[in-house]
Amino acid sequence: MIRGRCPICGKGFEAANLDAWPAFPFCSERCRLVDLGRWIDESYVVPGRTAEPEADVPPNDEEGDE
Repeated sequence: MIRGRCPICGKGFEAANLDAWPAFPFCSERCRLVDLGRWIDESYVVPGRTAEPEADVPPNDEEGDE
């Protein structure tokens, strides 16, 4: 028996096996699509350091010609 809670709406569910629950780990296709939409809209982010802005330095084409 598989028991779980939908990560989107919090609804509890249980099923005999994963084949009985095609939207697993979500309770429904709707919640699965809500999660996909959040990924597409970049609502989910992995925390990390912010990137330093790159300086506008023109490339040196004469490098190595000295």
